[in-house]
Amino acid sequence: MIGSYVKTSGRSLMRHKLFSFINIAGLAVSMSVGLLVIALVSELLSFDEFHEKKDRVYRVITHDQRQGEPSMDLATTSLVAGRKIDTSLSGIEDLTLVRNGFSGDAKIGESVIPVSAVWADEHFFNIFSFPLLQGNPATALKEPYSLVLSEKMCKTLFGEVNVLGKSVLFDTTNYVVTGVVKDVPKNSHLRFDALVSFSSAKEHREADDVFNNWNHIWSICVYVLLPEGSDPATLQANLDKLSAAENAHLDRRTISLELQPLKNIVLGKALGNQIGPVMRPMALYFFEGLAFIIILSAGFNYTNLSIARSMRRTREVGIRKVMGALKYQVGWQFIVESTIIALMALLIAFLLFLFLRVQFLSLDRFLSDLVSLELTPRMMFYFVLMAIVVGFGSGLLPAVFFSRINAIQVLKGTSALRIFRHVNLRKALIVVQYCFSLIFITTTLIGYNQYKSFLTFDLGFNTAHILNIRLQQNKEELIKKELAEVPEVGAISVSRIVTSLGSLQGSQMKYKDLNDSIVVWLNFVDEQYLPLHGHKFLAGKNLKALPEGAEESEVVVNEQLLRRFSISPEDPTKALGEVVTIDKKKLTIVGVVKDFHYGTVENSIEPMALRYSAHEPWGYINAKVTTKDWPATRARIEAAWKKVDKVHPLDAKFYDDQIEDAYRMFATMIKVIGAIAFLAVCIASLGLFGMVVFTTETRLKEISIRKVLGASEGRLIYLLSKGFFFLLMLAAAVALPFTYFLFDKVILVNFVYHPALGYAELAISLASVTLIALLMIGSQTLKVARANPSEVLKNE
Repeated sequence: MIGSYVKTSGRSLMRHKLFSFINIAGLAVSMSVGLLVIALVSELLSFDEFHEKKDRVYRVITHDQRQGEPSMDLATTSLVAGRKIDTSLSGIEDLTLVRNGFSGDAKIGESVIPVSAVWADEHFFNIFSFPLLQGNPATALKEPYSLVLSEKMCKTLFGEVNVLGKSVLFDTTNYVVTGVVKDVPKNSHLRFDALVSFSSAKEHREADDVFNNWNHIWSICVYVLLPEGSDPATLQANLDKLSAAENAHLDRRTISLELQPLKNIVLGKALGNQIGPVMRPMALYFFEGLAFIIILSAGFNYTNLSIARSMRRTREVGIRKVMGALKYQVGWQFIVESTIIALMALLIAFLLFLFLRVQFLSLDRFLSDLVSLELTPRMMFYFVLMAIVVGFGSGLLPAVFFSRINAIQVLKGTSALRIFRHVNLRKALIVVQYCFSLIFITTTLIGYNQYKSFLTFDLGFNTAHILNIRLQQNKEELIKKELAEVPEVGAISVSRIVTSLGSLQGSQMKYKDLNDSIVVWLNFVDEQYLPLHGHKFLAGKNLKALPEGAEESEVVVNEQLLRRFSISPEDPTKALGEVVTIDKKKLTIVGVVKDFHYGTVENSIEPMALRYSAHEPWGYINAKVTTKDWPATRARIEAAWKKVDKVHPLDAKFYDDQIEDAYRMFATMIKVIGAIAFLAVCIASLGLFGMVVFTTETRLKEISIRKVLGASEGRLIYLLSKGFFFLLMLAAAVALPFTYFLFDKVILVNFVYHPALGYAELAISLASVTLIALLMIGSQTLKVARANPSEVLKNE
């Protein structure tokens, strides 16, 4: 029976080559997108699967709720929380503390090599299955200044892996290699080249009151291992009690702890202070949704063309039933046929996938860092399974349709199935396909316009020709001295962070010793920073330079800070001389600048304070560069850098380029949606082309008779195409208002600053789809309208 199904299906495919080509091409294009998403999902789900105890490992995350402000969700918590969980709470088999951010230059003899590592305590290897090639996992991270290196880092530093007992100098401290760990696989959320014993960090910070506070929640990751068979809800209840007890000592602030399963870290909720790569579930759902819609559209083509050819296939079905075929046997014939088409499309789709994989990973550096999309046996199994599911789904409706036909229907010539009284199924499918196409095209156009507006938005200060150079722990005075010798470099300033890119640094601020305090965003800058960036002073003066070691006493604030604390917001000059408390320091307001964007422009402007501190380390040099030959200028700047730092490569980017990088995820999403829009239009147009070909073929005699009776070519083209254009206009009437509403009321409300939506995007979308449809319809209707009636009717 199966052999008969396959043989009959093959004959049907060869008999209708054009329709078979349309179905295979449409499914191949759509399934290639499906293969890409399957590969992405498969690899993301494999993260942290190699840990033997993965089902019992949880991370403790933090929810920081301040009165009147939205909750801040963090992947980190406090050292105090980690210690109390370890010593005070029952139901825990083991616990480890991990701290991100160890970075320094390893000195081996005369060689200096940058190393990125994390701190981890002695219980690390009890919880995580990172195989130690050398060393004792129970003691490798126990003593202060112990160091565990990866294979790759061992070879980089020493040229071999047998390095136990050797020393590595960081700054002025020697660290002893106590273990060698196998290189961390890419599907691990924890990635490191080296592990430093957590007790090393405690040596420096044990007496630090801030580091040992319950509310210092910014740096420690706590992982717990639950006993086998235990209920996480029991531990969660104990965490709630611990939080309640500690929060009693806080003012207008609550810090709550929550367990997060290890398997949910990479595909979990959006958290601050993440350690390792993550992808938001919404982004994954987005990719999955797009793939589903594209595959659904291609499946519609198969269903549409299969039912459209019903008049020709009813005879086949009728004969089968006369010969004794049952309903399910007729149905399986069409399901097998569609599955064969899907498997044939899979071969082409796989070749397209190999091409798309490279393009997808090159869209964004984040994607290539997160996944590699390498083929695995499990992934290949999913590919074949998807083809079978798509084939079964595409053939299901035609199978049901044809299996219900009986001999009487064949004699009556029934050729259409209506799902409602006045709605033809084939027309409904065409409308849905073009709805998808219009939505994708309009989304691409609107998204691109919004993205361009972000890049050109007035941030409230100048960014043109400013080159931001990361200091990488070098002395700013040395770098400034060398840069001053470069002719193209003008004014130079230094700052802790580069604003408007998404980097944030905040602190609590109080005014007039009131109990109420709020978080203000900070940047530490020198006296050249505000003039260099063109900040506009509304009142007061600039910060003054401080000699090394001097205590700061001044602060420059923005308008929003005056409004939040009601410090004469209508007249900024009256705010001068007022004293505020930031980081327990009394600072006098000496200047008020016009509001500017500290974060990215989708966020509202918040209270902001600019400070000059002789104790805080600088992060960047900001240099005004004027040049007509950037490669030559960069070479000179790089040479100046090398005079001070021969180890680290120059890390310098123009401000405008950094702003573009800050919104690269928007650009990536636009590129993906644009590509999907192109595929959706192609697939819908293929289906429309098939429907037009079939319609014109079945109406060929009618057209010939009309032409004999005097109908003009223009009139015939109108008669043949008006139905399809009506469907297109119906799709536009549904898709365009829906897309406009979606952006205006759902998506763009999350962006505080964005340009108003216009109607140009809607008009361009409709015009482009209409033009493509016109080409599909016109090419065939014109051919039929120009056919010689005598050739068509000579045998009648």
